[in-house]
Amino acid sequence: MKMRKKEKVDFILELLEKLYPETPIPLEHNSAYTLLIAVLLSAQCKDARVNTVTPELFSLADNAKDMTSISTEEIQRIIRPCGLSNNKSRAISGLSKILVEQYEGKVPSEMVELEKLPGVGHKTASVVVSQAFGQAAFPVDTHIHRLMTRWGLTNGKNVVQTEKDAKRLFPEEKWNKLHLQIIFFGREYCPARGHEPMQCPICSQI
Repeated sequence: MKMRKKEKVDFILELLEKLYPETPIPLEHNSAYTLLIAVLLSAQCKDARVNTVTPELFSLADNAKDMTSISTEEIQRIIRPCGLSNNKSRAISGLSKILVEQYEGKVPSEMVELEKLPGVGHKTASVVVSQAFGQAAFPVDTHIHRLMTRWGLTNGKNVVQTEKDAKRLFPEEKWNKLHLQIIFFGREYCPARGHEPMQCPICSQI
């Protein structure tokens, strides 16, 4: 017999808390600014690769003011392994200038302000407000979108709808930790390719 949605939600929450009681942020950073840059770089790039690139970049500039003194070409050279380096380097350079000119070099903590910055979309802004500032947010990337659809918790039309469904189904105080737990679970048990539903601790039960 299939679980109802509420039963699925309770089961998923309990299992993920058991499997991942601790949820370290996969992207290495030491401030809101370095987290913002790392998340921007992670678009269409694995976190592990981002973590191999950021040490060199942050050794030159780990704040907006210092980043404005580095040429876009130099930024692009360093971040090239992350892909989309032309767009990303321009975004990093551009947003750093804006932070210096308009925010005294500090990263704003409001979604609406973050989303005005070059290269910063809704998901990136959500990660920053949740992980750097502790505000309740539910960042939905392609992995979470895929799993929520696979688990029958959303119709899978788009990430906007998936985020709405996730926020409606899961308690707000769980959002910040839960989005990381789902990402970790997807990598370990519920991959996009070669997935064996009956071997998956969630798919085999719901």
